[in-house]
Amino acid sequence: MSDRIADVYGTRTPHSRGTVWPARVDQFLDPDVDEADVERWVQSACLLCSNGCGVDIAVKDGRMVGVRGRATDMVNHGRLGPKGLYGSTRWANAGDRLTRPLVREGGRLVETDWETAMGRIVERSKALLEEKGPLSHGFYTSGQLFLEEYYTLAVIGKAGLGTPHMDGNTRLCTATSAAAFKESFGADGQPGSYTDIEHCEAVFLYGHNMPETQTVLWARILDRTRGEDPPKVVCVDPRRTLVALEAERTGGVHLAPRVGTNMALMNGLTRELFEHDWIDHEWVAEHTLGLDDLREVVEPYTPEHVAEICGIDPEELRRAARIFGESEAVLSTVLQGFYQSHQATAASVAVHNLHLLRGMIGRPGAGVLQMNGQPTAQNNRECGADGDLPGFRNWDNPSHVQQLAEAWDVDPMTIPHWAPPTHAMQIFSYAEAGTIGLLWISATNPAVSMPESARIRRILGGDQCFVVVQDLFLTETAELADVVLPAAGWGEKTGCFTNVNRTVHLSEKAVEPPGEARSDLDIFLMYADAMGFTNNSGRPLIGWRTAEEAFDAWAAITGDRPVDYTGLSYAKLRGPTGLPWPVNEQHPDGTDRLYADGVFPTDTDYCETFGHDLLTGGTVTEQEHRAMHPAGRAFLKGAPYSPAHEEPSEAYPLLYTTGRTVYHFHTRTKTGRSRDLNRAAPDAWVELSARDAEARDIVEGDWVRVESPRGAIEVRARVGNVMDGAVFAPFHYGRWEPSEADGGGHPDAEHRQANELTMTVWDPVSKQPTFKTAACQVTKVRSGDGPSPAPTTTASAPVREPADGRRRPRRTEGGGPTSSTVLDETPDYPLDPSTPERGR
Repeated sequence: MSDRIADVYGTRTPHSRGTVWPARVDQFLDPDVDEADVERWVQSACLLCSNGCGVDIAVKDGRMVGVRGRATDMVNHGRLGPKGLYGSTRWANAGDRLTRPLVREGGRLVETDWETAMGRIVERSKALLEEKGPLSHGFYTSGQLFLEEYYTLAVIGKAGLGTPHMDGNTRLCTATSAAAFKESFGADGQPGSYTDIEHCEAVFLYGHNMPETQTVLWARILDRTRGEDPPKVVCVDPRRTLVALEAERTGGVHLAPRVGTNMALMNGLTRELFEHDWIDHEWVAEHTLGLDDLREVVEPYTPEHVAEICGIDPEELRRAARIFGESEAVLSTVLQGFYQSHQATAASVAVHNLHLLRGMIGRPGAGVLQMNGQPTAQNNRECGADGDLPGFRNWDNPSHVQQLAEAWDVDPMTIPHWAPPTHAMQIFSYAEAGTIGLLWISATNPAVSMPESARIRRILGGDQCFVVVQDLFLTETAELADVVLPAAGWGEKTGCFTNVNRTVHLSEKAVEPPGEARSDLDIFLMYADAMGFTNNSGRPLIGWRTAEEAFDAWAAITGDRPVDYTGLSYAKLRGPTGLPWPVNEQHPDGTDRLYADGVFPTDTDYCETFGHDLLTGGTVTEQEHRAMHPAGRAFLKGAPYSPAHEEPSEAYPLLYTTGRTVYHFHTRTKTGRSRDLNRAAPDAWVELSARDAEARDIVEGDWVRVESPRGAIEVRARVGNVMDGAVFAPFHYGRWEPSEADGGGHPDAEHRQANELTMTVWDPVSKQPTFKTAACQVTKVRSGDGPSPAPTTTASAPVREPADGRRRPRRTEGGGPTSSTVLDETPDYPLDPSTPERGR
């Protein structure tokens, strides 16, 4: 196997439309381990992006020593990406793992035993319940726990404590995906399938840099575009990413709208469908509502008007619309470029509108993938740990609340449903004010990942709120906690998780966790036992003790809901592949794509929400919803474009946007402890266009100060492939650094958190923060002594050497593989084959 740092996507296996994606098994073992040394392989799936690739864990001497892809798995057909290969196991044996609980004494964290740590939590918890009631408790969890852990936490919060203050960092990455599904189709749940890639005529990627966020899925697309009868690719992104290059290569289109103008662009595309009558009138009449209202909303958005707002060529808009309008099978994917903008839900729903107008949903090649940013975000949404009711039930439907009350044997009034659940941004505001007196954070690092991060650190470090953190390491967040609980990680516990296209995998325990670390499930059970939560019959509220028992309890409450697990069990999941829900008597082997019959879960008595006004977030009442007589029809919903919350000014003339790099996940808690991945992207940087750099006398590698009204960072500059007027920064980097032996030890670590600059504002429907739109200024601090640490194999590659001969030093050591490849030309993959092969 080639070096997958340089050759990110591996060897191509081209195939033609309608044929099965060929298998290719990727494998990596620690350098001192041969395949013959592996004592056993343990079934799991990768947890380092939302793709959910089937994987086996290699075990030797009680340690995880590598991974290999599962050739039989429907998700990845044996492939793994760089993070999965080089980052899955290396963190587990790091010397700085948390192995004992910590409590704060005299202003510092000291080791203690589990009884003391949990006793301190329970004492504070009971005192707050007595003094203030359940609204004093808040839970902020992750997109990286297991299904069984989310469900257990949901029952504790909703039926044990009765608090509506539950959410996860899925609010930052995938809340809009769920919200858009609910608005259009009546309930959450991915309608499309990865297999649509094999059947589509065109692929539209909206704000989705798939080559860096889901590398294996991008490899799947490349194997179609390099085969016979390839699909056209259309890219919507202000950066010239590898998606944009593939669009040019396939005869597609790269639309690069100004940051914050997605809604205008989508209205323009929708208007073109009406203008050219690319509408399936019979299907639309039978299966949708709202056609005339949508037509009225988009009517003003001519290509010329959209071009003025978005800064694009109107003919390019027309070309993209024609591809969508004249193709019989289009696959659309959506991610953070849409989700983390100010009209997030409206723009994502507009993608659904295009498919509904053309009747392109529920059949091979014609689907939507509203992507997730994290590997188990779907379970957080399904199980209710993000504030939703478990099983895609409706907070505003008393019968749905009653169903859970009966299943849990509690009074329905215990389950908080008098108001919408509290979203993460509001939870932190309540913690800031002290209204929430106990905030429990699991498997996430909000001190780095939340917007306006200096404010978050002040909240977590204040005396007004008691903070509990359970994690693998002493993260920037854990350092501010009152109690820190050492958690077992992936491969050190058993449980299930569901990827972005509804495929459920079982991950078996491969090794024991270090020291006294415990699984998140065991930690939650310990808390529930210590609190003495009981049901109406006087029995313990949480009746399960093992992960499998928790799974069975979860599956039992999903019957007759869109997310139906009743046909799934651990025994069934111990097979060659994961299975996509619903799995039940009617679909014993799973369901590849939803809505093949054109019937949607929109009936008033069944739906997960009654809906919202996409512009204001105002709620639709039950009476208003019922009066529309949805009868299983999807909703066509529109909204006019509105400007972003913060526009450029004289003081802050540029637009700041954050994102990811292929070599790191979230805040680097795991990937930063992989020497291979960390050396590929060792430090933060910022990207600006050649024109904007020249105007500020900035060249490649110069140290620059990037400042917004909320804060500033000082990092090195990459003169890159963003559009003029835009500034891009990766959000992964906090204050923590790996050892110098692993490529760490950078002196600028205190001044590089991208979220110092972002805003505490959110989409009115999904409540997802708007990381993508903030005004900023970039000024040169001092000259650099080499190139920026940005990778050269991705969308962060440098632009072509300037015509005027100004210096543009290229990376020759550290910070990514040596490469002279730039994104001014359409490359063939891999971008940089020059690095020697390592691994197997």
